[in-house]
Amino acid sequence: MAGLVGFGISLAMIVVANLGLPPWDVFHQGLSKQTGWSLGRSVIIVSGFVLLLWLPIRERPGIGTIANAIVVGLVLDATLAVLPENVESLAARIGLLIGGIVINGVTTGLYIGAGLGPGPRDGLMTGIAKRGPSIRLVRTAIEVMVLIAGAILGGTIGVGTFVFAVAIGPLSQIFIPRLRL
Repeated sequence: MAGLVGFGISLAMIVVANLGLPPWDVFHQGLSKQTGWSLGRSVIIVSGFVLLLWLPIRERPGIGTIANAIVVGLVLDATLAVLPENVESLAARIGLLIGGIVINGVTTGLYIGAGLGPGPRDGLMTGIAKRGPSIRLVRTAIEVMVLIAGAILGGTIGVGTFVFAVAIGPLSQIFIPRLRL
């Protein structure tokens, strides 16, 4: 749970930095703009649809999977409610972005390391990869598709999108094995 809470907080930090969102969150934000849903609600609803995509690939969710689908979105909305909407200082925005990305890497290690089930998006990636294509190919294809869809829907792409894309793999590689139970 600490990993999921931290993950939601980290996403809120990246949103408030307003320097670009991770690819999935570009999609969530674009969906939010088109529907009027909160960003967290978009995360939860998309998680539900992604879990439906697990059915044909016969993946099984764990308790951590279900918790991820709900808790991250709730915490994201709660954190956005207490953080300022508009941060003027570029230094503060860069700090929020970098801090959010690092916290995201650590908390990814916490929730995956707990071994209670992958998040909906991670399980989709690994489930498809089990059936042939490499994780690298599947992850890249999914991330590019949601990034393009999110951009079309009006999500925010910026330098933070690319910093996240470059940094999250190495951070996850550092923290997942160290935080595995």
